[in-house]
Amino acid sequence: MPKAYWVATYRTVSNPDALAAYGKNAGTALQAAGGKILARGMPSTTLDGGYMGRTVLVEFDSVDAALAAYNSPAYQECLKLLGDVAKERDIRIIEAI
Repeated sequence: MPKAYWVATYRTVSNPDALAAYGKNAGTALQAAGGKILARGMPSTTLDGGYMGRTVLVEFDSVDAALAAYNSPAYQECLKLLGDVAKERDIRIIEAI
């Protein structure tokens, strides 16, 4: 079964402190669910009109594992910490080739 990658991007963040609290707890929850955080932070650069916003890349053993992590009670609690801080957030789960 191919690995899967969770790619999260944030277009707007209204409260950086709340995002930091969410990030700390979400990182722990995702790692407990088998995720491995490969990168997080602001892009070094963007090309072709890319948006200079916070990006997080997490590796999972499979798409099912990534979805289970998102739906886990621990991660759902983290989303409550995030609240409306990042209204324009995009999470994509893609399967490795």
